[in-house]
This record gives sequence, C-alpha cells and structure tokens, in this order.
Amino acid sequence: MKKPSRTQLVAATTVGFWLLGIAGVIGLLVHHGLEDLRVGLAAAGWGLLAVGAYAVVPLTCHAIGWWVVIPRVFRPTLMRTLRARWIGTAVNDLLPVAKIGGDLVRIRLIHQSGVPGAWAGASVVADITAGISTQLLFASLGIVLLLQRPGAEETGRSVALAIGTFAVLIVGFYVAQRTGLFRGAARALERIFPTDDARSLTDGAGSLDAAILETYRRPGPFAAAAAWRFAGWLTGAGEVWLALFVLGHPIGLGDALILESLIQFVRNAAFLVPGALGVQEGAFLILGQALGLGPDASLALSLVKRVRELLLGLPALAVLASRKGPGWFVNFFRSRKLTNQPGPFLDGAAEDSIGADPRSVATARRAGCD
Repeated sequence: MKKPSRTQLVAATTVGFWLLGIAGVIGLLVHHGLEDLRVGLAAAGWGLLAVGAYAVVPLTCHAIGWWVVIPRVFRPTLMRTLRARWIGTAVNDLLPVAKIGGDLVRIRLIHQSGVPGAWAGASVVADITAGISTQLLFASLGIVLLLQRPGAEETGRSVALAIGTFAVLIVGFYVAQRTGLFRGAARALERIFPTDDARSLTDGAGSLDAAILETYRRPGPFAAAAAWRFAGWLTGAGEVWLALFVLGHPIGLGDALILESLIQFVRNAAFLVPGALGVQEGAFLILGQALGLGPDASLALSLVKRVRELLLGLPALAVLASRKGPGWFVNFFRSRKLTNQPGPFLDGAAEDSIGADPRSVATARRAGCD
C-alpha cells in the first residue's frame, strides 16, 4: 500500500478539523434548541441583508491597507485590489485551507494585475504582518474593556494570557522576516529534497525576502497599511452591533467592540479549524455570558456571521470559479509556478527584472515614484 504524502496528510487533517467543527456547531445548536434560534433568525428578516451589506465597509478598509503597501510604481487600481481581497477572504472563510489558501489566491490575482511575483508575495506578507499586529492591539483594547465589566475578570485574564503568547509569536514572525525567513525555509527544504525544483525555489525565495526587506524600509506606506487595518477591525464591531440590533438584542458599542475584537482573535488562533467552525460558536457563548447575553442570542449572532460569510463569500468563489473553470481549486494549488518554480508566487530573475531585483523599486522611491 502506497504511503500517503505529506500534502495528503495535511489535507486529510484539515478536512478532519472541518468535519469536527461542523459536528461541534450542530451539537451546540441542538443542545441549546433549534426552535429558539429559528425564531430569532426569522425575526431578523431582511436585516440579515443589511448586515451583509455593511460587511463591505471593513472589507474595504482591509483592502486599502493592503493596497497602500504595494509600491506605487506598479500598484494596481483599488478596485482590482478590493476584488482580490474579497476573493481571498472568501477562500479563507469558506474552504478548508487553514487560512493560507486565500493569501496564495491573493498573490496570484494581484500578480495577474501586473504586480511582479516577488512584490505580490511581499505585499501580502507585509499586509498579514500589519493585520495581525493591529489585531493584537484591537484584542488588547477589548480586554481592557472586558476587565471593566463586573464578574468578567476570570475570562479577561485567560484571554489576556493567550494574547500575550500571541504577541511573542508576532514578534518572532517579524524578526524571522527580517532575517530571511523564506530563503531559510527553502534551503531547509532543499536539504531534505536536493532537486532542481528545490534549488529553483531557493532562488525565488531570496527574491521574496529581498522584496519584504525593501517593503519594511518604507515606513510610511507600512504605517498607513497598519492604520487602515486597524480601522477595518474597529468598523467590524459595527457588524456585531448591527447584527444584535436586528436580532432584537441591542447592546452598546463598547460591548460590540469586546465581542468582535476577541472573537476575531479566537478565529485567527484557531486557524487550523476551517472557518473556526465550533470554535467561534463556543467563544460567543463564553463571551456572551460575560456580557449578559443569553445562549440563544450568542448562537444567533454567530449564525448571522455565518450567513454573512455565505452572502459575501459564495459570489466571490463563483467569480473565481468562472475565471478558472471546473476543478479550479485543485488545479490552482497544483500549479508548479505557485509552488516550486520561479513564477507568479516566487519571482525569478528570468521572468521579470523589476520583480527579481528589489533595488529597482528603491530607485523608483528615490526618484519620487513610490
């Protein structure tokens, strides 16, 4: 019997977490009463569409945060960047890709808009760094507000400990980027698999690392990216406020910020579980109880967020599928250009001189074009 490959094992593990998450959601819904949830969602009615429409606001803020960190010399239009963010978010929210597949999709789409491969990858890495750093700040703000609530001290301390651990990981991620993270990883892979493909990957990873370093040498755009990402997190609290309003359980903006900040933190911490299925619902129950929300309201809020993900995400997946045709998802991640050769993800010198040589962007910056 043929031994399964590492890729197959990772895929099987991810799908396993996905199925466990689905089972967890179903178990929680059945345990707390499906009828009460049905009545609550029915009362929301057309308000669910308003929640879905409002979600465009934080999505746009996050898209602008990514857009401004792309060097102006080959920056695409904002609408193209927004479309790539929309599709990438849908992939991460709705498919079992451990919150990585959507970022690879973003790299590919932005490269197809004219951004050289190494710079497409560097822009997404910088965007992720800005996103998780500002999310840490957002979650810390939520903790401060939660600790002001009587009886919520124990929950707040537990989450604060998790946030502290997360902060250490963020610092490590940033330092690793500054010391050649991707080239080091590629060299380790080359030692394990000494093939021409692995050596090609090492060359491309070097271009990516150089592009990342040049990106961080431009503090202005990165600071602007962080500001827009933080605005995206803040406006996301409005979705929680609006969702509970249409559900008939209005709360204050401060409580909405607590819920959104800590739920987003939990979702990203549970990246191995596709869509944080089950994890999000459990977190809403715990935090909702600390804020005085009943189980029915907490689960209804989680379901409204799920509905919003479908309303916004399914059209995005349909757009991507229409561009790629049947079997697009499997073919996308099997692409040699994306995984182990210089190409749209890891740009090589032969493909695009400006993408392979980050110094070209430094020259453009000095000329006032950045």
